[in-house]
Amino acid sequence: MTPQIDCSDLVKIFSAEGVEVQALQGLTLRVESGELTAIVGASGSGKSTLLSILTGLEVPTAGKAVVDGHDLLAMSSAERTRYRRETVGFVWQQTSRNLLPYYSARQNIAMPLALAGMPRARRAERTDQLIDLLGIGDFADRRPTQLSGGQQQRTAIAVALANEPKVLFADEPTGELDDVNSQLVFDALGAVNRELGVTVLIVTHDQEVSTKVRRTVQIRDGRLSTEVHRSTETDEFGEEQHRSQEFVVLDRVGRLQLPQEYVRTLGLSGLVRVELAVDHAEVHPSEQAGATEQPAATESTGGDK
Repeated sequence: MTPQIDCSDLVKIFSAEGVEVQALQGLTLRVESGELTAIVGASGSGKSTLLSILTGLEVPTAGKAVVDGHDLLAMSSAERTRYRRETVGFVWQQTSRNLLPYYSARQNIAMPLALAGMPRARRAERTDQLIDLLGIGDFADRRPTQLSGGQQQRTAIAVALANEPKVLFADEPTGELDDVNSQLVFDALGAVNRELGVTVLIVTHDQEVSTKVRRTVQIRDGRLSTEVHRSTETDEFGEEQHRSQEFVVLDRVGRLQLPQEYVRTLGLSGLVRVELAVDHAEVHPSEQAGATEQPAATESTGGDK
């Protein structure tokens, strides 16, 4: 099956006053249709640059980036505009950027439908559907200045979904919210994913948000470093068991980034010693005399990799 988001060896270089900065350094990412995925990373890791490319706001320098069959390196300006209007939806971190201040929440949701030429009756039906799904009926006729930050973001999600996009991108959607409103917004994104089947990709530094999705991808130094996959299983007693498994991303030339926790625990730096066992590889500090640390083992049967 072809991934809905398919990035391979993605490179983005910014140039300013003769200085080049490589924001993405051969990043590879695949997201299947219907996934709810969080991308996490420190400031400057490249996650915002990746999101700008996937939403069509930036053009990559090299590599491959395809979203729902659209080649983001080959699109014309007109195709890029149509892509942003019809294929993807986007929610900004800054609540004030998502909504028109002189329209009510309901009118904001209806605006993209009016611009698309949807008949009035169908427009009202779609608007009501999104209002119900996002749970914003109690304040649908208020303007943004009369709404809390969380209410604004839930309305913004409805606006982003108005034209039935295949993929919804959210850039730090809870970054300006308190814990209660953050949970409401995250629940709304989960409902969108479940009820509409929309693929949702969230960029966040909020570790609490990232632990509530089935898949968390960490970016470091412009490349994917680790992934955590979560699942829920029912045991023999009918009890739900939550499981998580961490993977290290191995690129096509054999490079990988060990989790920072492993590096700190084992005191790894500079040269490290690697050994091949029957079914896994071991990574050791280069000086082993008298060391009591356990080696970091990487299974050779990559499973989901």
